[in-house]
Amino acid sequence: MSTSKVKSGELWNKSKDELVKTVSDLKTELGQLRIQKITSSGSKLNRIHDLRKSIARTLTVINLKQRSQLRLFYKNKKYLPLDLRPKQTRAIRRRLSPAEQAKTLEKTKKRSTHFPQRKYAVKAN
Repeated sequence: MSTSKVKSGELWNKSKDELVKTVSDLKTELGQLRIQKITSSGSKLNRIHDLRKSIARTLTVINLKQRSQLRLFYKNKKYLPLDLRPKQTRAIRRRLSPAEQAKTLEKTKKRSTHFPQRKYAVKAN
């Protein structure tokens, strides 16, 4: 692998197989660097940091691509998997829908028609 950092913009053009191969190459290089770090006191710490971040970038691109494919697959289906649904707070997820909020009981409807809110006009002096 090259000595420069992996750019995430370049990763988007690659296929999944190429990305998996890139991750495995980076991981082997990281393993070799860790062995070098133990055996000799070489200043490879920055390269180790860059490799770890590069691995994370490629894995992120792999996961995002996979999720976008899953979103396309489930687009017109009745149910979405839980991890693809919009993440909201627990309270918002349990809140009543606008249709449920608009519903009123039969007794409440009768009460409002038979005993409407009285209207008062206050005369100004």
